[in-house]
Amino acid sequence: MDKAKELKLAVDRLNCVDALMGGGKFADIVLTGGKVVNVITREIYTADVAILGKYILMVGDYSKLIGAKTKVADVSGKYVMPGFIDAHMHFESAMLTVTEFSRLSIPTGTTCLISDPHEIGNVLGPVGIKAMAEEAALMPQHVFCRVPALTPDSPGLETAGYDITSKDIPEMLEYPTVSGIGETQGISAIRFVYEHNYPVIKDTIASAIYARSAGKEVDGNAPELFGNELAAHIICGGTDISCHETTTKEEAVEKLRYGVYMLMREGSTQRNMPECIRAVTENGLDSRRAILATDDMLAEDIAKTGHMNDIIRRTIRQGASPVEAIQMATINPATWLGLSELGVLAPGKLADIAIVDGRLEDMEVTEVYLGGKLVAQDKELLIDLPEHTYPDCVKHSVKRGPVTPEDLMVAAAGSAAKVNCIGLILDQNLSDAIAADMKVENGHVVPDVTGDLLPIANVGRHGQKDIGRSFVKGFKMKYGAFAESVAHDTHNIIVMGTNYDDMAKAVNRVIELQGGLALVKDGEVIGDMALPVAGLITDELNAAELTERMSYLTGLVKDELKCEAHAPFMHLAFLALTTSPKWKLTDKGVVDANNYCVIPTVAESKS
Repeated sequence: MDKAKELKLAVDRLNCVDALMGGGKFADIVLTGGKVVNVITREIYTADVAILGKYILMVGDYSKLIGAKTKVADVSGKYVMPGFIDAHMHFESAMLTVTEFSRLSIPTGTTCLISDPHEIGNVLGPVGIKAMAEEAALMPQHVFCRVPALTPDSPGLETAGYDITSKDIPEMLEYPTVSGIGETQGISAIRFVYEHNYPVIKDTIASAIYARSAGKEVDGNAPELFGNELAAHIICGGTDISCHETTTKEEAVEKLRYGVYMLMREGSTQRNMPECIRAVTENGLDSRRAILATDDMLAEDIAKTGHMNDIIRRTIRQGASPVEAIQMATINPATWLGLSELGVLAPGKLADIAIVDGRLEDMEVTEVYLGGKLVAQDKELLIDLPEHTYPDCVKHSVKRGPVTPEDLMVAAAGSAAKVNCIGLILDQNLSDAIAADMKVENGHVVPDVTGDLLPIANVGRHGQKDIGRSFVKGFKMKYGAFAESVAHDTHNIIVMGTNYDDMAKAVNRVIELQGGLALVKDGEVIGDMALPVAGLITDELNAAELTERMSYLTGLVKDELKCEAHAPFMHLAFLALTTSPKWKLTDKGVVDANNYCVIPTVAESKS
């Protein structure tokens, strides 16, 4: 903290003491008659909340704190609780700038965001991360960024736009709002990384030690890790790590026993909380290290159902007590993150407050205070957000020429082939491994639309010519194709379709847009949207416009292309994620994530 901030804090605290001790100062605002949710003691009781400036004076009897200018707000019958913290999220997944994401999330009661900008880091490296961190510093919400320890996550299996290593960590940790290193995905499959890419282990340990020495934290990323592998992953990150990739109760139990901060993910397409929470509701484990996070949220989902308030609502439905669920989005993440001024309603804490009307378990937020100021009411934002323009250096990120239909085809000899295909698993970033018998004609494997084996390709866009090709089962799409420059985590161009002509057309439209989404049917582009910032984010549409556009495009995929998978763009994007099991597709080809290797798309040709 610099001297000016120290002096301001000293003055603020002295003013609070003067008000409490009868020194001629009084509360600015008093919320009276509310049912206070005490996340420290897990109680609910009627009390008043007095606020001076940005801070809470006290929770209790306000009678001696009323002055001539004190504003008294009657919240009788409503629940008063700390503002919510999303402990792990990516702005890029919503395709929104930090500003526009805040516009959606603040009215839902979310007052703090822990952002991991590794998506833009994979495309642009430190330049992109710095641009996002600088925007985050302008927000009325508390926004903290966690920088990647490594890009790409799986060196040798995929191509990023910039290779981040420990050499970049000292600079990035100095960016505004940066509080540590984000999810250490490079050591997720630690057994196979250890055996096939040992330098990644050493580099991650070096980055973690440096970050810890600088007073920063380090997140983990440990999908399906147990025993020795989980222990090794924890040690690489510096022992006190988090994990948002837990998908089973058994994992949750072991991680909580090891002291891992278990971030129970509940996003738009990755819904793991119902399984994770069983460690608490069924096994009775202590929930202090159980934390709620979204990871990846679509803008239209936040607009429609809410943000952390909705995740709390879902957690209550899974059997957690309401106050315990609220703890998982307030005091629990604040304690883990060392955010001593956030997460509780108590003297001297920041007056970040969410007020819920109606039944507590419904979590309908009606008022939101940030730093003692009413910033949202009845789902409407009451404050102006600062305008922010992204620099030109984070745009024009697609570096390749157009493709042909033949570029996307899977070559094979004979008249049939056993093909290594990817199986979509709805609402997970896990995928299945499928060996399918398919027809071969004119030297290429033939798509099987009836059998739901559709061609998929990952087209390099960072200057490399590589294209990975395979087939995917699970979308049940009947017509056309769609492509996007959002493909976790290296964000090349991923495309899926029923025929190669439409697929090539969709890819080329994304290239022409310099990043974005494109839908094609019968050779015509029927819908698209540009994502100018790193091919991941729009700075041309506001939150409402983006939500409307994405709802329209999603509707086209469903109605025109007859795709049965919901949230098709996000589900497709995760089929490139090499750090979660089992098989994925990168620009290098089909990746066996469990064994850290690229495998041939055609396993066997048959005559």
